[in-house]
Amino acid sequence: MKNNKGFTLIEMLIVLAVISILLILFIPNLASKSENISEQGCEALLKMVENQLIAYELDHGRRPANLSVLEEEDYVESLTCDNGNKIIVYTDDKDGVTTEVNNADAS
Repeated sequence: MKNNKGFTLIEMLIVLAVISILLILFIPNLASKSENISEQGCEALLKMVENQLIAYELDHGRRPANLSVLEEEDYVESLTCDNGNKIIVYTDDKDGVTTEVNNADAS
């Protein structure tokens, strides 16, 4: 009698079918999670920039003229989120500063 070791064609097809089904189920979920992670990363960058504005003001006794000063003096590495949105600052009449994400393309 022959002692054939290995997989039959049917066994290989069953394994490929199971793997294909798992990929079909998981790939759409991974794509939606990636977008969510990108949004959360942008929110974290926004909070970090706000904190670095405060740190700059404590170090220099004044607010920076613009946000690029924070990049130049290594307070932040980048003012652009992974999805291309830029961090911008608005100053209101009461001398308050609001930092937010600009949804325009980063060009």
